Amino acid sequence: MTSVSLPIPTVGVPLPGRGCDCNSCAFYAGPDGRGGPATVEPLCSGQNSDCRFCGCSAAEADAPANACVTRKCPIRCGSRTDIAGWMADVGGTLTFDDISVDSALPAGLPSFIPMTDGSAVTKLDASLNWPAYGVGLRRVFSPDTKTLYKRFTEQTARKALALGDHQKAVLVGYGEDPLVEAFWTRRERDRLVERIAEQEWDLVLSCNYSIYGDWPRTEHLLNMRRSLMLAQEFAEAGVNVVPNVYWFRLEDLERYVSWIEDTQPAGIAINVQTVRDNADWDSWERPGLHFLAEALPEDMPVILTGLSRANRIAEMAEIFGPRLTLISQNPHQYALHGAIMTANGREDVHARPEDAFATTVQYMASLLPSR
Repeated sequence: MTSVSLPIPTVGVPLPGRGCDCNSCAFYAGPDGRGGPATVEPLCSGQNSDCRFCGCSAAEADAPANACVTRKCPIRCGSRTDIAGWMADVGGTLTFDDISVDSALPAGLPSFIPMTDGSAVTKLDASLNWPAYGVGLRRVFSPDTKTLYKRFTEQTARKALALGDHQKAVLVGYGEDPLVEAFWTRRERDRLVERIAEQEWDLVLSCNYSIYGDWPRTEHLLNMRRSLMLAQEFAEAGVNVVPNVYWFRLEDLERYVSWIEDTQPAGIAINVQTVRDNADWDSWERPGLHFLAEALPEDMPVILTGLSRANRIAEMAEIFGPRLTLISQNPHQYALHGAIMTANGREDVHARPEDAFATTVQYMASLLPSR
């Protein structure tokens, strides 16, 4: 059988309601979960009460056809004058039903993976011989030129980091919004996914697209789908990849769990480095993590990036157990200032960078269950 590649639809795709009007939205689940007058895909329980964009002038009937593009508004909502193009860009749907991430985790990953600045780890690793090192996306994909750095295109990732054959190189595909948005926009034109595959990373954590509480739900739904789509593209390029999950509501978590049970990805990754204050941690991130710990298959690996407080690490280690992997840039950041992380927090001991780095790596690893 010969496969035929069909074009992405540009008309006839379901669209979110203009002005976040649930009655005209194709994704409104309705009060009973069965939808509303215009529902095609019941995915959303309603607009965000804290949304800052519901009064946007582009929602007015007489808004210019290119109003959103002219104002360079980054918000994707039902009022966008080019929302049909964005829906076509994600395949004309906001469900996860057509997405699968067929991949595997490399053997021998430690429970703790320190991140570095992308240069050779020879000096930092001298006394450690650590099994794996992580590198953030901005060290590989330039925030300035929006191209891949030659350092990683002219050699494998392991050679760029000066790793031994037994050590793993992990690309942590997180970054500020302009960086990951540029990656999405240019990935096909510049073959970014395929070229990263050529770098032979042992594992890639796929990009996460932001979900802010004061943004419209359409933005959330688009970004959750884009995060999984990109993971699928890496998997199809032969990369060991783990999809990132990001949520705002319980319904989002339930949708992820259903998708995970159906498709069985190699693991899931969650970026928690942006949740610093206790209010957001206690009201949003922490409850979601506890939900996932209970709802996910017991053998599903979970990779958290960005935890740096000992009490939070201990709590996550307790609920996820030995399936938890933690990735952090704390050892490297502290080492630059001769500081170390201890049970009492940061201590400025004025140590040599390599000694401080090794001390913090070993301490953070000691907080996690052994494998």
